[in-house]
Amino acid sequence: MDNSTAIIGLNLIRQQIHEYVAMNFLFDGSATTLDDETPLEGAVLDQTGVLELVLFIEETYGIQVDDADLTPENFETVNAIADYVYLRLANS
Repeated sequence: MDNSTAIIGLNLIRQQIHEYVAMNFLFDGSATTLDDETPLEGAVLDQTGVLELVLFIEETYGIQVDDADLTPENFETVNAIADYVYLRLANS
């Protein structure tokens, strides 16, 4: 674990991503409940939303999200995104 991941832990990353998604994409008063395992694409995020989320991740955590990394395994849920960010920070 390097300084980036020592300063910001997995739980904090998960919380920040959860809050960002809730504040920016669940504003229509819908009954959609967001937990950390809720599938995001389609139900919460459209293609533009995914791009906005990627920009947030890049700006907030200082990492570059490659096109090859935009997979369901990395971006399907808040937990998957947090794990992806955490691992990228640990390997930078």
